[in-house]
Amino acid sequence: MSELFQNRVGALRAFMAEQGLDAAMVTNPINVYYLTGFRCNPHERFLALVQDNRNEQTLLFVPSLDREAAQAAAAGCTIVPITDTENPFEVLRSKVGATLGTMGVEKKDVSFWQYERLRETFPDAAYTDVQPFIMGLRLKKTPQDIAYVTRAVQIIEQVVEHAFTHAKIGMTEAELTAELEYQMRVFGADAPGFDTIVLAGKNAALPHGKPGAKKLEENDFLLLDMGVVKDGYYSDITRTFIMGEGTDEQVRIYETVREANQRAIDAVAVGKPLATIDRAAREYIESCGYGPYFNHRIGHGLGLEIHEEPSIHGENGNLIQPGLLFTIEPGIYLPQVGGVRIEDDVYITEKGEVQVITTYTKELKRIGC
Repeated sequence: MSELFQNRVGALRAFMAEQGLDAAMVTNPINVYYLTGFRCNPHERFLALVQDNRNEQTLLFVPSLDREAAQAAAAGCTIVPITDTENPFEVLRSKVGATLGTMGVEKKDVSFWQYERLRETFPDAAYTDVQPFIMGLRLKKTPQDIAYVTRAVQIIEQVVEHAFTHAKIGMTEAELTAELEYQMRVFGADAPGFDTIVLAGKNAALPHGKPGAKKLEENDFLLLDMGVVKDGYYSDITRTFIMGEGTDEQVRIYETVREANQRAIDAVAVGKPLATIDRAAREYIESCGYGPYFNHRIGHGLGLEIHEEPSIHGENGNLIQPGLLFTIEPGIYLPQVGGVRIEDDVYITEKGEVQVITTYTKELKRIGC
């Protein structure tokens, strides 16, 4: 286990000591990866990092088929493989013991079925939630985290440019989506980060619409919301093009969103409430008469998941601090015209500087002109 992961487990161990926890069990695969460097999808099988402070043990319970991978990635952990025929909770008890005072778990991830098994396995234990602490660690990104995110951004920006050069009148949303998801792999992505959004014409007025049989036509907005995952880290970008020249109204909508995006970025400053970011964009859009057509928050955190804390909305009074990574994505969606969204990924450096990781131009680009 590298020094980075040792420090993260060490922080969990110290938190447990402060809270008087005998043990903590982390079962969310992403949090297991964050703490150990071992990444897998266990499907229905048992995966858990168990920190036992009484015996100073760091145990990683993994499906037996992942034993070698776990040993290579999480060298500082004691790897406990579990076969498909074993009862994982019996194996857990055999390693930890039946007597526990207080155990930390991730309450949002532990199912009721798992809770019942834990009650049977450790009948005298009390349970407390360690998930907020872990998510608090994940909230502040390191330069190493940002290096991974930046690579994922570089890949998806190549895909955006491919869309600009290859989208054609008569192509369907679904056809363009297939082409772009293929290009994600060509440019080095491990997978799409989420369901790719490619929407044309009136469909672009659906913030989370699904690509379908709609053909790209002259004067359509073409809205692309895409991201990839690379080495466990995500990117997220939205750009909107116009097929052909477009209309004066379309240009006005686009430029309103572009200005709102910039005003939100300009509002980012350490020590200010996160709500300030949302309000800067929303108030400008409202002043231009499009207030009712901006119907979602301005952004969200990202990193090891496509949606993480913080939630950037107009009521979030938490303060902007170094280490935060989040999107800024204002939009205007008119049902009979279409929609425009412009999304960037923004990082607050350790020195408190605002770094916009996405670099793809936000100048209005017309396809086929």
